[in-house]
Amino acid sequence: MTRQTRTAKDIIAATSAALAPSPDDNRLVPLVETGSAPRSALAGLALEQRHIIVSDRRAFLHLAERSGRGTPCAAFFDSLAVGESLALERLGAYESACGLTPQDIGQYLPRAGCQAYPAYVAWLALNGEPPSVALALTANFAAWGGYCARMAAALRTRYGFTDEACGFFDFFAGPAPELEQQAVAAVAAGSDDAHGEGVGSGAHYGRLLQRYESMFWNTLSAAQAS
Repeated sequence: MTRQTRTAKDIIAATSAALAPSPDDNRLVPLVETGSAPRSALAGLALEQRHIIVSDRRAFLHLAERSGRGTPCAAFFDSLAVGESLALERLGAYESACGLTPQDIGQYLPRAGCQAYPAYVAWLALNGEPPSVALALTANFAAWGGYCARMAAALRTRYGFTDEACGFFDFFAGPAPELEQQAVAAVAAGSDDAHGEGVGSGAHYGRLLQRYESMFWNTLSAAQAS
């Protein structure tokens, strides 16, 4: 393991720890864990995610192009784009478990508070330094993956969802060692002053991503209370 790789791993770990959400940052997941979240909230999550996945996939592909083919950043963002496609394939079973019909999906109008996250990812695709964006996304994925693990467990125990219906959340909650290695390489490309642009903006990007992540969950929670 090179000194540069160790440094990149340290940067990712420190950034992830600094940006880790507090217990009260997400008001929806605890409701799902107690079984008190209405199924309409679960359905809303599915409907919003369909819009988010499509947007994020395009943003990741654009980031890969901006990074330059054959670079560590391009490999990382290409893998993220593939992951979004796989997630979309798994979303259908969750939508069905929520009782959504194709008409429901086609007529749904997404909420601004839920779509702030992908809007910012799209901004990063146009304006962010790729290594810094890689750092920010990797730090945020730690929180997102944790939420997905909690959702998958609660949906099974509290709502009786099948393994297939929980596949969307299992996908993001599961380990991804190859993607983690690609993230380290992407961040290392920026942390090497001789070859990259630095990753100093990564923590700032990540802070906003985490705020928008919380906004996504809490918008869904608030929608059920109104």
